[in-house]
Amino acid sequence: MSEVPLKPTGKEEIKKLELSLILGTLFRQDVLESIRSAEDKVTWLDSLIVAAGSLARERAGIPTTKIAEELGRTESTIRNHLSGRTEAGKIVKETYEKMLKGEKLELTIGTQDEKLKQENEELKQRVEELSNKLSKVRNMLEQLLNEL
Repeated sequence: MSEVPLKPTGKEEIKKLELSLILGTLFRQDVLESIRSAEDKVTWLDSLIVAAGSLARERAGIPTTKIAEELGRTESTIRNHLSGRTEAGKIVKETYEKMLKGEKLELTIGTQDEKLKQENEELKQRVEELSNKLSKVRNMLEQLLNEL
């Protein structure tokens, strides 16, 4: 994220910041959970995208009226996102603040998949080990029963 301009000066830089805010916010574990439990997922995602677009443009010094025009939303909606009065606005702002502090943004989808695959492999090995031990115990019991 070091290439992402936190104070964009042109359209290209605004797009980079906007995309970084969208991805950095969208793949946070808490956000993924919120999306999963949201009744209207499309509206929730749309709000996140509009909030990210609003913040990126606001950081470039674009006035609220122009942001509203570019994003096809009302000025009130844009102001609500920028002031953090919406959940999406708050979350996107948190992501931006993490970027300002130089914190790494986690993309949890890939890491979660890898973590789950690794845990699955470990569990498979453990099951195999326990199955082998159980077999040995059965054999020992059979030998003891035969001796009796």
